[in-house]
Amino acid sequence: MRKRDHNVLTNAASLLICGLLAGVVVAAAAFPAVAMSGLAAKAGAETFGALPTELTVARAPQISYLLAKDGKTPLATMYDENRRDVKLADVSPYMQKAIVAAEDHDFYKHNGVDINGVARAFVNNQSGTNSQQGASTLTMQYVRLAIAYSATHPADVVAATEDTSARKLREMRYALQIDKELSKDEIMERYLNIASFGNGAYGIYAASQVYFGKSPKNLTIPEAAMLAGMVKAPSTNDPTTKSGYPLALQRRDYVIQNMVDIGAITKEEAEAAKATKLVVKGKRAPNGCVATNKKEWGFFCDYFYRWWLQQETFGSTSYDRERRLKSGGYTITTTLDVQAQTGADKAVRKAKSVNSKEAAMVAVVEPGTGRVRALAVNRNYKLDDPEHPQNKPHSDPKQRAKGKRGNYPNTVNPLLTGGDGITGYQAGSTFKIFTIVAALEKGIPLSYTFNSPKQFKSEYIIDSSSPAACPGTHFYCPTNSGLTAGGVQNMWSAFSASTNTFFVPLQQKVGAENVVDAAKRMGIQFRASNDAKFASTKDAAHQWGAFTLGVSQTTPLELANAYATLAADGKYCEPIPVQEIRDPDGKKLDIANPRCEKRISTEVARAAVDAARCPVGDNSPTTKCGGSRTAANVRGIVGKPVAGKSGTTDSEKTAALVAMTKQYAVAGIMADPDWPQTNVKMKHKEKDGINPPVYETLRDAMKGKKGIEFEPPGQKISNGDQRSIPDVKCQSVDTAKSRINGAGFEAVVSDVKVASSCPAGTAAGTSPDGRTIKGGVVTIQISSGGGGGSPGNRPGNPPGNQPDRPGNDRPGNDRPGNRPGG
Repeated sequence: MRKRDHNVLTNAASLLICGLLAGVVVAAAAFPAVAMSGLAAKAGAETFGALPTELTVARAPQISYLLAKDGKTPLATMYDENRRDVKLADVSPYMQKAIVAAEDHDFYKHNGVDINGVARAFVNNQSGTNSQQGASTLTMQYVRLAIAYSATHPADVVAATEDTSARKLREMRYALQIDKELSKDEIMERYLNIASFGNGAYGIYAASQVYFGKSPKNLTIPEAAMLAGMVKAPSTNDPTTKSGYPLALQRRDYVIQNMVDIGAITKEEAEAAKATKLVVKGKRAPNGCVATNKKEWGFFCDYFYRWWLQQETFGSTSYDRERRLKSGGYTITTTLDVQAQTGADKAVRKAKSVNSKEAAMVAVVEPGTGRVRALAVNRNYKLDDPEHPQNKPHSDPKQRAKGKRGNYPNTVNPLLTGGDGITGYQAGSTFKIFTIVAALEKGIPLSYTFNSPKQFKSEYIIDSSSPAACPGTHFYCPTNSGLTAGGVQNMWSAFSASTNTFFVPLQQKVGAENVVDAAKRMGIQFRASNDAKFASTKDAAHQWGAFTLGVSQTTPLELANAYATLAADGKYCEPIPVQEIRDPDGKKLDIANPRCEKRISTEVARAAVDAARCPVGDNSPTTKCGGSRTAANVRGIVGKPVAGKSGTTDSEKTAALVAMTKQYAVAGIMADPDWPQTNVKMKHKEKDGINPPVYETLRDAMKGKKGIEFEPPGQKISNGDQRSIPDVKCQSVDTAKSRINGAGFEAVVSDVKVASSCPAGTAAGTSPDGRTIKGGVVTIQISSGGGGGSPGNRPGNPPGNQPDRPGNDRPGNDRPGNRPGG
């Protein structure tokens, strides 16, 4: 505190007089007959001198502001009390003069206590008249409010505000000391920032905003006079109510006249001010996530709020953290990208109305930082009014029969991010990316091939009664969509066509526990109890045969962030909704920094992305996608280098798509959060499917931004150890098989005959021909005779692939007796 020069004699006189008056005041309260005795005055002086002089002042609660990532666009405000401290230089001089005119004419003359005022009030109040006078200066009023805000117990708040002589004495003692230590401007600034102005407005900044929608620096004479007139009785003089308006007007004009009396303004200015019509807004500041700047942003705000409550930096309990948020006066620049968020909001609502059972959910994450750029769903973020409900009947027939309503169109459930009972949704074949990562980490290159039949008999043991078991066995036997054979596939082509009978044997080869581990490292959390059980140990995960087909539950945010890890060359970043937090003093907190670590090697990440370019219609120089792409139009619509994957579950109860550039990873899931076993079929490519919201969000987010190429993987991880395939043309099938197996390949015989110049029944050639990976599958093609040229099959264009259709994403009968999400 800056000390101000005081006359020693003046201070001593003030203390003496206050002490004497204190004795009189105390005695008058307790023993009216002896109030004026010398004994009472002496006792009062001694008691007053013994009072403490050091006032511990806690910072009054401050409103916290949430902004979009540009640091300008308002997102939300959160507060217990709507207050924002401002410097006196940012307050209109009229406001300073008005508060003096209203509350303390001699503010700039006295030493914190108005001795004349105390004596005058005492005489008046002892006269027995009905008019009671107070003698509280602005400094004493500040003391009273400061004590109340610094209290740590409710009883202390009562003691700070109760109408007793003891309280008055304490205020006087503190006021004298504060007036010595602070300048008048400092006292004025503190008072204006702590005073209550009604309608939830605390401090002059909030009052200016609430009543006039402007900065306190721009307050006019009549506006300043009205606000100054409210501090004595904010509820009574409330200009936003019918009964309070005339009282507020009367009080305003009283303050204006007082401003003339103290020489703050001229009579002419006063007359003009009194003639000004009193117009107020009376609009309380929006508070919390149900009152975001744009109603669609409530789900992002809620994600931020839940994130904050988990940060131990802000307190040891969630209650402490919430209080810090709502009273700490933080300026929080969130990660919300207005361009991406606007595109996502538009896209999900175009696909599905807010009254649809289906939730179209989209999350956007920035690779390399984990910053969450958008969260959108076709729901209203609000509580449904139980007195006047808007929500539709529950989609679950059992719940509907009980008269329960669903969570649409209104909900505050964290649909996109999980928690509070939301465990997620099955994302289907998008999970095949984790199998690719695990295989690459085991040294299996992208070019590794399997012959993918229409049904694969695995070594995974499940309940023999499960429809996913091979008839009469307890072995898990997944199929492809439509019971079609996939033929010889590599990772590029199998991921592109989403061939189930390629990925289950690939997972079996690398160990399902390693695939689950890759998913964990990339951020999948396994919230559902059954999923958590499988993922809890290596032994349990080893038997999770259907994991690669996406039977585990996840959220759009987790899924987007997992793929973002690959786009960032294997750098995993914890999802985070903030990019800068500053306290009321402008100090930047470190907690908003990205939290990242390398979890996947650069080469593995780049190779996985190379495979992921295939499903969404993109290629790199090394890519060998084959003919089928499940979401081939994404590349053309986004217009930038893209990677991703679509996914569908049994009976199309959920549908998913991930699409990403180097700058954004977008994941969308369509499901019924109220009833996972829905009888509604979720769609992909249709205008009301999940694909359009995902690629339209990515397209809009990328507008005006340069496309960045994904780095292609190296030769070794792409193609592995390449070996020459023996020439077996026109040889017997047995001889051909022997030579191919002997060269270190796996020979299979095609069941489709081709026209060839070789004798019928002999080998017409191989697919692939020339060279392929050591240990890879080589298909022997059988000649039908009758002449003709070479079959001409090329590596990377294996037979059996179906045309572009999302149905190949369906896992088929892919669950080993566990149905965690429908």
